[in-house]
Amino acid sequence: MKVSDFTFDLPEELIAQDPLEDRSSSRLMVLDKKTGEIDHHIFREITSYLKEGDCLVLNNTKVIPARLIGAKEDTGGKVEVLLLKRKQDNTWETLVKPGRKAKVGARISFGDGMLVGEVTDIVEEGNRLVRFEYEGIFEEVLDQLGQMPLPPYITHQLKDKNRYQTVYAKYDGSAAAPTAGLHFTKELLQKIKDMGVKIAFVTLHVGLGTFRPVKVDDVLNHHMHSEFYSVEEEDAKLINDTKEQGGRIISVGTTSTRTLESVADETGHIEAKSGWTEIFIYPGYKFKVIDGLITNFHLPESTLLMLVSALAGKEHIIHAYEEAVKEQYRFFSFGDAMFIHP
Repeated sequence: MKVSDFTFDLPEELIAQDPLEDRSSSRLMVLDKKTGEIDHHIFREITSYLKEGDCLVLNNTKVIPARLIGAKEDTGGKVEVLLLKRKQDNTWETLVKPGRKAKVGARISFGDGMLVGEVTDIVEEGNRLVRFEYEGIFEEVLDQLGQMPLPPYITHQLKDKNRYQTVYAKYDGSAAAPTAGLHFTKELLQKIKDMGVKIAFVTLHVGLGTFRPVKVDDVLNHHMHSEFYSVEEEDAKLINDTKEQGGRIISVGTTSTRTLESVADETGHIEAKSGWTEIFIYPGYKFKVIDGLITNFHLPESTLLMLVSALAGKEHIIHAYEEAVKEQYRFFSFGDAMFIHP
């Protein structure tokens, strides 16, 4: 299976640069995963496709303002540090640009010394381990100094940090938003609950590895980066009860999907636990838990496009994406949504 099998032509002007004022007013393409039939809607009309007894599963991770701009203490040279993964108390695995300025022992100052980082090691793929020194609480310092780590294809400045955050974000830890959830408002979620749809949460802290380009020709040779997940007992029970009662599991986003598929046994039974997952889902994968998926439109040749192709079939997905381009849908993080209908 070649990476080039998962490509399509995307005009640059269709990459959404700004979030819509009303989250739920984005467009929604509904794709029947069995027939490939396509319908066009507004996102808030997702309620037409949900029914009593369904369970919607949301990823409640919270994006941290992980992008820090600082200066080397000795030369004053500008350095950008992106926090990827907390290793222990004050040490993080980071991506540093430019890397040549981040040799072991280099010290970087942020906010006139409010936060100082020292490079302690160079690890896989040139990432740096950085130990931070600061007064007070790290999260509060980060909130003052950090910027939201928007993907590189978004070139506009984000006016409101909260727009790169779901309305139900709870647990700090992501370097990127679970963007399928950005379309929900509190009012829409309440309406869905009032319909008798159950809402369960999982946590998967999204790492940048999810969005890294696939650099091998053969899909099977690609290695996913590990991401931390957690599923609580009450949410596992809600999902298991839904399945036992014949209800459908509708996953919101590829991150929720990867979490559910990571914690399920062969029968689709969910276990409450936490850990690290490197699950890579591509065509041929047999889904154990989810029936439907709400997701955004993904990058060509990405692991996310491979995941949705595993659920709905590559031909259906590529055709749907070509239709989305023709109909001028907005793509990627701040773009429109697709519901892969069971």
